[in-house]
Amino acid sequence: MNRRYLTTPIYYATGDPHLGHAYTTVLADTLARYYRQTGAEVRFLTGTDEHGQKMQETAAKRDMTPIELADQMAESFEAAWKDLNISFDRFIRTSEPEHIGVVSTVLERLWAKGQIYDDVYSGWYCVQEERYWTEREVGAEHLCPDCKRPVEFVEEKNYFFRMSDYQERLIQH
Repeated sequence: MNRRYLTTPIYYATGDPHLGHAYTTVLADTLARYYRQTGAEVRFLTGTDEHGQKMQETAAKRDMTPIELADQMAESFEAAWKDLNISFDRFIRTSEPEHIGVVSTVLERLWAKGQIYDDVYSGWYCVQEERYWTEREVGAEHLCPDCKRPVEFVEEKNYFFRMSDYQERLIQH
């Protein structure tokens, strides 16, 4: 059987959908529809990422809990995709018990195999953009290159995937 799995990014649930979200989602929808017409079994996923510092801060600014904001934004995204006639099969929310269970199981298996390890990561972090920048990128002013807001130097324990174990196979692929 010819199977195709397609996904959009899981969009941050901190604001209403905009043209950039629609662009990516319409492209994925176009591919899903094409593959269905060729007889492929298609699984097309989209959804919202409902975790993170930006989510907490946005909810606090709106005098809401993070889950209230997540519920509101998920509804907004689903309504937008309905208006655009997007043919997704599943709308995923990272706060759903099913999602949490699957992710936990996968991470536990990877941890047991030594494929995940903990270490300290440090860098210049922009909450608005939810990304790290290098010293060179933020410059002497320590401003985010994208949004021009101040960044903060963060050191935190994180978990890392041991991708180097797959390096040769990935290069050959």
